[in-house]
Amino acid sequence: MKKIPVLFMLSVIAISTVHGEYLGKLSKNPYGADSTSNRYGTYGNPYSSKSINNPYGKYGNPYSSTSATNPYATNAPKLYDSQGNYRGKLSANPYDPDSISNPYGRYGSKYSPDSINNPYGAGNPFSSDSPNNPFGTGLTIIGDD
Repeated sequence: MKKIPVLFMLSVIAISTVHGEYLGKLSKNPYGADSTSNRYGTYGNPYSSKSINNPYGKYGNPYSSTSATNPYATNAPKLYDSQGNYRGKLSANPYDPDSISNPYGRYGSKYSPDSINNPYGAGNPFSSDSPNNPFGTGLTIIGDD
């Protein structure tokens, strides 16, 4: 019987449980192919329709309800780690309970272990999943189709 590597199995599980449009990885890695910090890649390019950095696109427009930059967005893209765990909404909305911009919410508080804003929790710059690690893979961003 052929054995499948554990890392491959985890990524298959994560992808199969999440539905929506793949928008790359929230990462500070400027060289990652799927990184939102790679200005020359599909997901970091400010002219790409799949980029949260495109101010005229569905996911970067400050007036779109599906945008990461709209402070009143109701349907912002969602973040997932490599195990498929939900890490909140990539949203500028400080009132949404799931927003990473809500300083009192589970995913935005600098004291919550589930928050990417906590350097000792999900935002640990030494964790490969952390968007704060310049050499890591970052968090998967999924937008609604």
